[in-house]
Amino acid sequence: MDLPTQAHLKTLRDLLSYRLSELRADVHAAEQERQAEAAEDGQGAIDRKDEAARGQMRALGSQQEERDRQEMGQVEAALRRLDSGTYGDCGSCGEPILLQRLLVQPAAARCAACQAKFEGHVSHTS
Repeated sequence: MDLPTQAHLKTLRDLLSYRLSELRADVHAAEQERQAEAAEDGQGAIDRKDEAARGQMRALGSQQEERDRQEMGQVEAALRRLDSGTYGDCGSCGEPILLQRLLVQPAAARCAACQAKFEGHVSHTS
């Protein structure tokens, strides 16, 4: 493996590791907030308007937490691919994923063309 490739892989591993730590912190904060809200729910009277606003905030927080958990899984999978030596290869066609794509989306599992096909397939079936 040449030095530029090794440097790129180290940069990408650092990006993935940093993002993983951010996501873990976000998920932990969401869990703490949910616990605090649960403890707070039993205290004091609130009106319907306040309850509706709380419900919307809970739903939004839940969606954000789910998105963070999904991204955590993608980042962890990318780190495993780095460890196994398959990182940077498209999971669909097997061709190399362009470095520019990996720098923008380090957890990418597919090349841009295969990702576009995948997203087109998913949007038509949904």
